[in-house]
Amino acid sequence: MDIPRIFNITESAHRIHNPFTPEKLATLGAALRLERGTRMLDLGCGSGEMLCTWARDYGIIGTGIDMSSLFIEQAQRRAVELGVTDQVKFIHDDAAGYVSDEKVGLAACVGATWIGGGVAGTIELLRRSLLPGGIILIGEPYWRQLPPTEDVAKGCGAHSISDFLILPELLSSFRRLGYDVVEMVLADQDSWDRYEAAKWLTMRRWLEANPNDDFAKEVRAELTLEPERYATYTREYLGWGVFALMPR
Repeated sequence: MDIPRIFNITESAHRIHNPFTPEKLATLGAALRLERGTRMLDLGCGSGEMLCTWARDYGIIGTGIDMSSLFIEQAQRRAVELGVTDQVKFIHDDAAGYVSDEKVGLAACVGATWIGGGVAGTIELLRRSLLPGGIILIGEPYWRQLPPTEDVAKGCGAHSISDFLILPELLSSFRRLGYDVVEMVLADQDSWDRYEAAKWLTMRRWLEANPNDDFAKEVRAELTLEPERYATYTREYLGWGVFALMPR
């Protein structure tokens, strides 16, 4: 069980597997007014940067689950590095359908809503682990501006324009599901650059170290095309944010 190999390669040097910088992650943690001892569940936790840094900075405790064996290993090393191994644990597993045995004050799925079959299903899954008065965190793309054609949407990695909403409509969708939006922190083009452009050097270094790997042709194709695709499509049209929700 693992994620596709291309992601383990392109994001192997990432600590944050979404368009957030460490500064934006810290801004989100401060905005949530986290209390020491808050229990957190993070589905699709990646390399554990959110759990580990918030455990260090705010004294939270929690569990992260991710399908990538590489990212879970990195998360465990990060917990050691930050001295929070007694506060967090990481599980290599499929987070789809995962419900915490012990209710949590903060339930998150940041950038992996496929886990619940989409935004609505993921929110419902997270709610099953949530304490009364707790907060759900959803990380999700939205259109900064509507793509003029379906080909532009596909250039952003979507299947179609209908995959995502513009920001006001995304916020309205949370309201219709019965949630108050109580905070949000949005990526910007600079933080998108740090997420996407960092992959390019990682790919180049990997190609230099693995010229005879059977996967090298695919990585070379990705590196050749990605900078222009990203600058043409994703950077201009696609937004991303983390939204804090509380059930009404």
